[in-house]
Amino acid sequence: MEALLSLSFDNIASKDTAKIRKGLRQIEGMLAHICLDGSKTKPATPGHRRNQSAVNVGEQQDTPKKLGELSEDPAFREFFRLQDGFEWNVTTRVADCLERLLGMGSNGQNDMLILAALSNLQGLLLLHPPSRILFGREVYMNLLLDLLDPYNCPAIQSQAILVLVTALLATPQNTRIFEQMDGLLTITSLQSDEETTQSVKVKVLEFLYFYLLPEAPPLSRKLASAFERRGSTDSSKSVTNKNTRSQEEKQRMLGKYIANVDCLFEDMQDDDPFASVRV
Repeated sequence: MEALLSLSFDNIASKDTAKIRKGLRQIEGMLAHICLDGSKTKPATPGHRRNQSAVNVGEQQDTPKKLGELSEDPAFREFFRLQDGFEWNVTTRVADCLERLLGMGSNGQNDMLILAALSNLQGLLLLHPPSRILFGREVYMNLLLDLLDPYNCPAIQSQAILVLVTALLATPQNTRIFEQMDGLLTITSLQSDEETTQSVKVKVLEFLYFYLLPEAPPLSRKLASAFERRGSTDSSKSVTNKNTRSQEEKQRMLGKYIANVDCLFEDMQDDDPFASVRV
């Protein structure tokens, strides 16, 4: 796995968009290998064999592994072990790649690479929750907020919101950095902007419901210590695990930016839209 990671790291660090694309696909393939159970691949029908390539058939037929299976999977255990150290942490490399892509200007090809990087980030943060601590650093939180700017296409804005949710999940210290960097202003501005597409506004509304949820216990500081040993001087280090807010406190903060926050809170109390995915 180290050899594959090393190769993909070299590719996504390149200025050549073809190499960046290849590196992001290598990372995506590694995550798919961890999450999909090839041993349970459903046999393709003769018609499928004629009409689909071997690659496409495999992609369609492989079944996702159950969460309980992942912890016993050798590939997942090796991946998780490597992610606990800075040298092989994929989230850091993909986030740095994303920052470089933002500096390369906006065009169709570059936008596709940004979307691929964001998709990888979402998967990485779900598979290795301790990596979320990276977004407790202002430079990386600012990267996600920059992707919400109106000049980005709706697909990028929507995917960035999904990554933001994953970065804040069960990580209250990241939520405090998000608030300190005017993240609430940034995301509610999208909701009030007439040029924001309806699909993005739906994602914003879903984010606001998520933000108002009770905050879960913080993650382990194991990976955070690895970053801090590298000499980080971010102000985020002053944000401790104990710095959580109640739903009422967050409701008051959000009320500075939108007028209907009371309705949002009441809807969430009545319907509990996240009951099935409580964190």
